[in-house]
Amino acid sequence: MTDVRALHEWVRAHREEMVDDLGRYTGLETPSTDRLLLEAGLSWLDGWLRARLGEPASVGVTEGGEFGDVRVYDYAGSDAAPVLLLCHYDTVWPQGTLAEWPFTVDGDIATGPGVFDMKAGLVQAVWALRALEAAGLPRPPVRLVLNGDEEIGSPVSRPVIEKSAAGVQAALVFEAAADGAVKTARKGVGIYRVSATGVEAHAGLDPGKGSSAVDEIARVVLALHGLTDLTAGTTVNVGVVGGGSRGNVIAGSAWGEVDVRVSSAAEAARIEEALAGLKAADPRATVTVEGGWNRPVMERSAGIAALFSRARDLAAEMGVTLRECAVGGASDGNFVAALGVPVLDGFGATGDGAHARHEHVSVSGMVERSALAAAVLASLA
Repeated sequence: MTDVRALHEWVRAHREEMVDDLGRYTGLETPSTDRLLLEAGLSWLDGWLRARLGEPASVGVTEGGEFGDVRVYDYAGSDAAPVLLLCHYDTVWPQGTLAEWPFTVDGDIATGPGVFDMKAGLVQAVWALRALEAAGLPRPPVRLVLNGDEEIGSPVSRPVIEKSAAGVQAALVFEAAADGAVKTARKGVGIYRVSATGVEAHAGLDPGKGSSAVDEIARVVLALHGLTDLTAGTTVNVGVVGGGSRGNVIAGSAWGEVDVRVSSAAEAARIEEALAGLKAADPRATVTVEGGWNRPVMERSAGIAALFSRARDLAAEMGVTLRECAVGGASDGNFVAALGVPVLDGFGATGDGAHARHEHVSVSGMVERSALAAAVLASLA
């Protein structure tokens, strides 16, 4: 039986080393759209992982093109099926942010660009593995995925993540937890662009000869917003619109950008059907839809519920009440859950301020979550 309190004490004794690791990692700016900075950050991470965890059994590399590369580190363990650990190393903060907002620790609070989303999460995962090694406890084989494009939708890393999920028994996603609750359900996210083409004409002299694309988009916006069903957990929002050329010209083109969030596969299918059925009211105009699902739905399956119960019971042994929640935002965990793998998301830092200037983490929370991750991994060995 795993002594969870002993794991917690060991990690607590190495608190300052964890903070030092977080400070050095945060001191490397890794914005999603800066290839050179992402390369430098990943190179540092590669050396740091080897220093902290030793040589992995294997390392897979996928070139990121204009984005960050993807690394997959496999570490040996017991005869159990592997556990997948997901951590992204890109942040939303542009180069130069550190100059005006350096990494700082004040008591229990550490702040700096990317500490909450999600550099502290990777530090916690690594120290969880170190805690198991120090305690001499068995662990399952671990597959650690580091991707540098999560903040822009994981266009390169998605297939790598899905391939890495093959044969694993569970996945832990070290995204941040704003209120301390782990995420057992996340909405699916669809990103679409609806375009209308009309017929231009002089709005005063020949209005009958024209067909307004703006009119078509206005109808589409009303139809799409009408698909929102808050009870079912579905929202459809046309957040940006544009079109036309001049006030006295009947618009020949118009468009709208659409964000869709759904809580179930059934709702995703309903929205897909509605989008496919969009048509122009005027036969002289056309309406087209581009885009698709950026993240599939992460529904709270029986496997996810069982994994949460395991983590909750282990947290209780540590004297901690672990809560769960469902959220509207998505993560790389959505890809894995859609494959039927039990996923616990939001297993990373506790704190607040993702993508905001008050971004911060609780150091004691890092210690606690790292020890809990170690306990969960030991229980899966």
